[in-house]
Amino acid sequence: MQNDKWYSVTQSETLVSPALLVYPERVSYNIDQMISMIGDVKRLRPHIKTHKTAEIVKMQMNKGISKFKCATIAEAELLGLCKAPDILLALQPVAFNIERLFRLAEKFPKSKFTTIADNEESIKALSQKAQEYKLNLGVYLDLNTGMNRTGIVPDEKAETLYRLIASLPFIETAGLHAYDGHIRQSDIAERKIACDEAFKLVDDLKRRLEQKGMEVPNIVAGGSPSFPIHAKRNGVEASPGTTLLWDARYGNLFREMPFVPAATLFTRVISNPGNDLVCTDLGHKAVAPEMPFPRVEFLELDACEQISQSEEHLVLRCKNSEKMRIGTECYAIPMHICPTVAKYPRLITISEGKVTGSWEVAARDHQLNL
Repeated sequence: MQNDKWYSVTQSETLVSPALLVYPERVSYNIDQMISMIGDVKRLRPHIKTHKTAEIVKMQMNKGISKFKCATIAEAELLGLCKAPDILLALQPVAFNIERLFRLAEKFPKSKFTTIADNEESIKALSQKAQEYKLNLGVYLDLNTGMNRTGIVPDEKAETLYRLIASLPFIETAGLHAYDGHIRQSDIAERKIACDEAFKLVDDLKRRLEQKGMEVPNIVAGGSPSFPIHAKRNGVEASPGTTLLWDARYGNLFREMPFVPAATLFTRVISNPGNDLVCTDLGHKAVAPEMPFPRVEFLELDACEQISQSEEHLVLRCKNSEKMRIGTECYAIPMHICPTVAKYPRLITISEGKVTGSWEVAARDHQLNL
């Protein structure tokens, strides 16, 4: 982990650019850090949305991780194919995706599937489909603790919905789910205050439910920014995702976390259009473009400013542009790794500076087989 040139590839002349490179030893290191931070591997439920690859799922399973979280039916199917014991679909299924979820549960009977819901209509639809398949399904009540994306505010209506889950046939209360992705304070002390305040809503709801005789078997909380805080809560499963590959945005925001970048973008200079301008082949199709500039953090290009991007091009203004000849190879860490991975059918694996193979990004599409 201490090698300054850890990202560099020897004999790179045959590498196609742009490419997304992944470093298995660094992935393994990040998994170890996740386990070390939480202490009890049984409370770790990592999200696979960042990497979407079977190889990384299996690396985690080989280290004792048995619970996983995912956002799409395709990701859930990939976990089933990997024989993951416990799979939480943390995106409320609607319409035909409900059918697909039960087809998965039927196809992979050795995997336990659960999902989330935040409204009466979805809960009843899940129960009805469960009756059709004669399969029991655990359902987490999805809570909104400030993210304002999905979930229900943890109030009396939430209690009513939780009771509904417990009362309907073929579904059962799995517990409470709360994603707090809005909590991103760079200072860990400030982040902890905000995280604790948001989680108090969850804790208070749990206490009220239990006082009324309802069981709350489990709580799944947080993502990567709040992982250090939730990792220390007894009885709570933490679900980081970006921690597996890491990226420049989180690396700069959350410097107290011990994770290292485990993926880089490989790109080449394709033009020198003049006026200190350099153009690489790292366009919208090669890196997540939803962030403001910079879209990536270049390694060894400190004197360059990212000024424009189109489908196949990323243009830089460089003080030393004369040194950036056509074909110059560059490495960069994405600002946002998750949607960047989804742009590539495969990750090129690098070990000790050499290309060792590739990993299929198997769940990059919204449908595998089902």
